[in-house]
Amino acid sequence: MPRKNSTAIANANPIVSSAHLVSPDSAEMSEFEFGLIVAGNAFHRWIIHCMSAAGLKDLTPLDVLVLHHVTHRARDKRLADICFIMNIEDTHLVNYALKKLQGLGVVMSQKHGKEVTYAATDLGRGYVQRYRDIRESCLIDALKADDGLNRDIGELARLLRVLSGMYDQAARAAASL
Repeated sequence: MPRKNSTAIANANPIVSSAHLVSPDSAEMSEFEFGLIVAGNAFHRWIIHCMSAAGLKDLTPLDVLVLHHVTHRARDKRLADICFIMNIEDTHLVNYALKKLQGLGVVMSQKHGKEVTYAATDLGRGYVQRYRDIRESCLIDALKADDGLNRDIGELARLLRVLSGMYDQAARAAASL
């Protein structure tokens, strides 16, 4: 009896979260979306636990990501810049995270004329450095087990950027219906 190859088996039974959305033209997109959901939730759980292990507890995933971005390249950031880079339309969500981080003393704001900019404090940079150390020992060290994995991750990152553009364009198209 001939054996089915793994691609044919995967296409016959795609692993999806919403079978009613599977398109005969691209079951792979439904599989990707399910993988994105699962990976997104795992990533959010990871960054919360990593930051908690670094000593900064009770943050949301967005709080952690905003702190990392405000720390990025040690440059002051405007709310609009943070939202733009993170591809977040709801500025109030980022603004709330910034206020929370300011309350914890890990982010500070400065007024430059009419503009307000945000930067990490020494305390915030300390938490981010501890986060980095924990990330190295818990996550990055695990990559050493597979030499080709970093290359695959780089390609996956490229594909995610391409797909994010496709989703943004599709969102604009759907909004015009």
